[in-house]
Amino acid sequence: MSKIKSVYAREILDSRGNPTIETTVWSDNAHGAVASIPSGASTGRLEAYEMRDSDPNRFGGLGVLKACANVNQIISKYIVGQDPLKQNDIDQILLNTDGSANKSKLGANAILSVSQACFELGAACAEIPTFEYAAQKYGFPPASPTHLPSPIFNLINGGKHGAGNLDFQEFHVIPSSRKTFSASLEMGSELYHLLKKVLIEKKATSSVGDEGGYAPNLVSNTDAIELLVETIEASPYKLNEDLYLGLDIAASTFFQGGKYKISDVKDPMTGIQMGDFLIDLNRKYSLLSIEDPFDQEAWTDWENLFANIGKQLMIVGDDLLVTNKARLEEAIKRSACNAVLIKPNQIGTISETVAVIKLAKKNNFSVIISHRSGDTDEDFLADFAVGVGADFVKFGAPGRGERVAKYNRLLFIQEYLESLHPTS
Repeated sequence: MSKIKSVYAREILDSRGNPTIETTVWSDNAHGAVASIPSGASTGRLEAYEMRDSDPNRFGGLGVLKACANVNQIISKYIVGQDPLKQNDIDQILLNTDGSANKSKLGANAILSVSQACFELGAACAEIPTFEYAAQKYGFPPASPTHLPSPIFNLINGGKHGAGNLDFQEFHVIPSSRKTFSASLEMGSELYHLLKKVLIEKKATSSVGDEGGYAPNLVSNTDAIELLVETIEASPYKLNEDLYLGLDIAASTFFQGGKYKISDVKDPMTGIQMGDFLIDLNRKYSLLSIEDPFDQEAWTDWENLFANIGKQLMIVGDDLLVTNKARLEEAIKRSACNAVLIKPNQIGTISETVAVIKLAKKNNFSVIISHRSGDTDEDFLADFAVGVGADFVKFGAPGRGERVAKYNRLLFIQEYLESLHPTS
């Protein structure tokens, strides 16, 4: 039996240039694993606590030396000597050591860095790829090269992810699940570059957002959707056949005084009016998904929208659900949505994340494994998504290294599986 020999955390930078935590674990048989933890800009109010130093003299208060110290001085004492193959035991130790409801004593970033590193160490000790380890450990079907998660490409970044003036946070292009991952990646890359040409032709001033998509200055959110439609029409692909459109509304970010204020409509809208606006968008564009269409506590509005169009598309809970089993149970009871966005750092351990995924699958929810806007160049989420049999992955645009690293890993996994299951 392997045992964990050492646990060490240090401070590194994420894709936004902000500090984050990276933890390295070693076993007594010379296997090692490293995990670095992302950070979100648009966060749900019920996410697990991300510990920052709040020291204005370092990184504007965003340092994570406290979280690193919690790993090195507290958590490591309980994890050294544990069997890396016993993930549930490790995660329970982490939860017991923290003892708080939202992981505020040690920090969810500190806890997840250890949980994830130990999970990857378990795969290394088992001498199998992480995606195979995840499937075997938690009882998911083995991966197939023709049934990998479909990518959701965030080609236009708005809201807190962009530097432009769009209210909605993300504007998606989603290849048909009938296509292989490699074909989907090719499609996403081609449309990404074609969209840039369209923006230049229209003289739509644009920067690149946190997640690799373009962040143009446009008059309205509908204009951004029309840009994607125009880009697709200029490509060899057919909308609503080869690919579909999706939106991350992130409505909590522009919900004030009980109403929603967006550039498309002159006056702030009630929840009912916002729902009607989204129903009209779906009628016009046949959307595949709408994420966070309302504020994260506006349960009745979620229920009404789902009753109206829930059979036509995915209504995705991110800020609503925050990868939290109790929140998902409430959403199931209320019939509020039919898809869950999975972000391990919202909850803080691998075991808790898997429990949410299993509950979602049991209730026929679509499962989407997601990055964060402040991410790192590691590719763990690609393996994790394949291992748990996710329906989709949301890793941003096919640009910026921290996004591409995950797409490239999925590409490798497809090729690896094809080599094991040749067609001829």
